[in-house]
Amino acid sequence: MIVDCAIYRNGHRTESPQDFSDALAEARARGDSFLWIGLYEPTEKEFDLVTEEFGLHPLAVEDALKAHQRPKLEVYDDSLFVVLKPVTYEPKSDTVASGELMLFIGDSFLVTVRHGEGSPLGSIRRHLEEQHEMLRHGPTGVLYSITDAVVDHYLEVATELGTDLEELEAEVFSPNLGGSRHTASRIYTFKRQVQEFRRATGPLALPMTKLAGLGPFAMDVPFVHEAARPFFRDVNDHLTRVNESVEGLDRLVSDVLAAHLAQTSVRQNDDMRKISAWAAMAAIPTMIAGIYGMNFDHMPELHWLWSYPLVIGTMGLLELVLYRMFKRRGWL
Repeated sequence: MIVDCAIYRNGHRTESPQDFSDALAEARARGDSFLWIGLYEPTEKEFDLVTEEFGLHPLAVEDALKAHQRPKLEVYDDSLFVVLKPVTYEPKSDTVASGELMLFIGDSFLVTVRHGEGSPLGSIRRHLEEQHEMLRHGPTGVLYSITDAVVDHYLEVATELGTDLEELEAEVFSPNLGGSRHTASRIYTFKRQVQEFRRATGPLALPMTKLAGLGPFAMDVPFVHEAARPFFRDVNDHLTRVNESVEGLDRLVSDVLAAHLAQTSVRQNDDMRKISAWAAMAAIPTMIAGIYGMNFDHMPELHWLWSYPLVIGTMGLLELVLYRMFKRRGWL
């Protein structure tokens, strides 16, 4: 559905048009105006009117309707298509959830399509309407503001994930909690959250490089003012920091998992050594008692006066020797 629609003239919101075609023609004729339409999870029928009025490419429209796209930037004849994946962090469940945000940018118009809850569009529109300066730059200013807000929120999520990882590290290396049977499950769950975050931030690097005009992928992006490149470079710098943080989190969580598995293996070996040591100590009296429990007629030791205390003493001595030996080697 259409959640908001307005014409912005010289940075100020003026009206909410009923006819998109007339509003777009007026905005193009004035030269200082543009039309911004915001949609939330539109159906194909709802989107048909927008597609017809703005001449959007059918492939981009299909992507906007179906969602589940990677962050990307595609250039068509009459519009620019940008896909972003805003993320939200739920501190109670320690989970990362991603939405999708598609932007169609053309001559004097901007169409935003939102899927999921992880989107900052409402607050961004209000902020832009209060400040006005970015709106004077038309759709380019809006594109910059949206990408800047999305990437800045990435930094906040990366910080939250770093805090969660520190708690996991403390749990793994804590003498009391390191042996929890739920620790491995928590580590795998955290790794899935990092991967979900990575799917949002990693693919965005190439589109931001193009918008910033950097590297071998530098290009003149239509419908985006060349003077905006320094602003997109700033966003690209922040995104680079985010991706470096994500890489660090991914490596560190793998190291934490390896450390936890190593600790588990060591504890299992310790347990096996203890079991083996106690089994060996139990085998000595069992063997001796088994020999003298066979009740053969010709066993001279059975008739000695000191047989019983000698056998008991021998068993006790052997047990003491084994105990001290296993204790010295750290098996007990």
